[in-house]
Amino acid sequence: MRDTRESRLLLVLLIAIAFALITVDIRGGQESPVDGARQAAAAVFGPVENGVAAAVDPIGNAIGAVRDSGERHTRISALEKENAELKARLGSDDRNRNRLRELDSMLKTAGAGQYGIKGAQVIAIGAAQGFSWTVTVDVGARDGITRDMTVLNGSGLVGRVTTVGPSTSTVLLANDPDFTVGTRMEKSDELGFATGQGDRPLLVQLLNGKAKVKAGDRLVTFGSRADKPFVPGVPVGEVVRVDPAGGGLTRNVYVRPYVGFTKLDIVGVVVQAPRSDPRDAVLPQKPKPAPTVTVTVTPTPADGQRNPEGQLNTQPQDQAQGLQPGRNPQAPQNQNQNQNQNPSQNQNQQAPQDQGDATP
Repeated sequence: MRDTRESRLLLVLLIAIAFALITVDIRGGQESPVDGARQAAAAVFGPVENGVAAAVDPIGNAIGAVRDSGERHTRISALEKENAELKARLGSDDRNRNRLRELDSMLKTAGAGQYGIKGAQVIAIGAAQGFSWTVTVDVGARDGITRDMTVLNGSGLVGRVTTVGPSTSTVLLANDPDFTVGTRMEKSDELGFATGQGDRPLLVQLLNGKAKVKAGDRLVTFGSRADKPFVPGVPVGEVVRVDPAGGGLTRNVYVRPYVGFTKLDIVGVVVQAPRSDPRDAVLPQKPKPAPTVTVTVTPTPADGQRNPEGQLNTQPQDQAQGLQPGRNPQAPQNQNQNQNQNPSQNQNQQAPQDQGDATP
């Protein structure tokens, strides 16, 4: 349709008629004069509307689904998050139990040595000062930690504090090559110095070159002046190898540390030293060896075998026991008794021989 003056007048006229009909319909209410026309239009166009609605209904459902998808996505995300939290909680039960065992063991060690400790957790491995064997713990100056404090766990000596920050501290581990601690042998009290060797056993130089030491002997810390950096009595490790004595002033032994430096978690910083040296009280009890059952079997000599005296046994078993086959075991005894009861018969049997000897 071309845009002309007549078409514009027709459009305005139709709009005016539509407003007029709407006004009359609203004012008339249920008795509107156009109600009949509306019903007729509904009868004509109703089926067409239903068909169009059925055709576009999937599209409407899709639009509704898209509209509600945001809410469903939020719900799914919440469920997934809750499920992940449950899995994390279940998965952390083993770790929590392990940490609880470590804490309990550390408290027992501290109680045996009468050490005042500040519990800490390892939060980082390594430090900024190179390739040293160090860890970072989550306690610092605010917790009363100072430099050169002994660090231990439930197994024994972990290391010493080297750097202290407001809320964290750096611990030099006992297996670091720059780490040295004075040691004392259990029972023998032989003194020495242990030095770290990374993932190898500690090297301990005993001051006595003729010290008697063997594999399985145990060592503890000797302690330092004013208990810094080391308090006495902390378990160090167990001897695994001893170098032969070469007549030198010192003797080298190699010690497997009690602490596993690659799996540290809960540690304790000794903030208060014991009043007296605990000596060997902190060392774990040695396991008792299981009793050995000894069974002794004495074999019975058979035919053709040698008896305990080394003689070859060729007689049957009955004859080897001094018996004749088919005889009563009491028979030899009865025969001897008969000979003892007739001494005259025995003398008569020997008489001719005696007479023959007496003939000139």
